Amino acid sequence: MPVEIKIRKGEAVDKALRRLKKKVDRENIIKDARAKRGFEKPTTRKRRKNKVKAFNAYLRKKWENK
Repeated sequence: MPVEIKIRKGEAVDKALRRLKKKVDRENIIKDARAKRGFEKPTTRKRRKNKVKAFNAYLRKKWENK
């Protein structure tokens, strides 16, 4: 499904481009494309996911104490 942004009347191109980038970022299009760019070994994938989980747990613990 393509991402579509309609430029409003009198809107600057820079502002429309910023809206497009935000929409693409929210829909994780770039992230998915990068993930599918090449083969990732299962052990590497597991290691990466565990690293993300550990980081999120660290942040949760840090913000619970405050």
